[in-house]
Amino acid sequence: MSASKTFFITGVSSGFGLALAEAAIAAGHRVVGTVRSEEARQAFEAQFSGRPGQAFARLLDVADFAAAERIAAEVESSIGPVDVLVNNAGYGHEGILEESGMDALQRQFDVNVFGAVAVTKSFVPFMRQRRRGHIINITSMGGFITMPGIAYYCGSKFALEGISETLGKELRAFNVFVTAVAPGSFRTDWAGRSMVRSPRSIADYDALFDPIRTTRAERSGKQTGDPRKAAQAMLRLVDSPAPPAHLLLGSDALALVRKKLADMTQELAQWEALTCSTDADAESEPT
Repeated sequence: MSASKTFFITGVSSGFGLALAEAAIAAGHRVVGTVRSEEARQAFEAQFSGRPGQAFARLLDVADFAAAERIAAEVESSIGPVDVLVNNAGYGHEGILEESGMDALQRQFDVNVFGAVAVTKSFVPFMRQRRRGHIINITSMGGFITMPGIAYYCGSKFALEGISETLGKELRAFNVFVTAVAPGSFRTDWAGRSMVRSPRSIADYDALFDPIRTTRAERSGKQTGDPRKAAQAMLRLVDSPAPPAHLLLGSDALALVRKKLADMTQELAQWEALTCSTDADAESEPT
């Protein structure tokens, strides 16, 4: 077993957060997990009552940015240095963009982007000063590929991917790593009770989107990915002396990202002349 680490994982009530907490504790690590209710806090600590000193729960809504800073300071002081921060808390919004309100977009970014950044900013000073640490941001294959009906969700995950990659370059000199972990379709509650759905209102989109929504609902709980295997993969990730900036999880994610890269390469070549025509020293108009 690797040396024991202290993990701070947001959103441990279900899905990837709970699976990773269970795997990390079973491997001998300590976990501080965030939940959103007192009932969930008690349930999390009770689940691991047989492993005293390994499981701690804290109440946190990641969209409460000031609370994130307070909890980070309290955890560092009372429990100890956090070695691995996992920004897992988040949810999916499903809805055609034209049918989805701006308030839904604001909430999606408050949780998936601003919340993750607020928690990260609360722990970065400690990691930088210690010259060690690993930040894992759970993004999605939807942070690189897109599909109709999840524009707000993809937008939030694209943003978190870009922030993660940039932050990794800023912190690398301090031996602090940042990895965006992008799962494909996994058997979590993402497409079930955790998803917020905008109501349908414009018939023009029926042919495009109704089959997508129906298929997603029917496949919920039957997806390709196993959260427990994802948790083991993340434990291997944090043991790596040189972790990647991006890690896909799931064969479906790999296939879809490879297809997009191939399509992008073809499109870049097709439009290369026009692209280069804007350089100040370009000789002539593209043909």
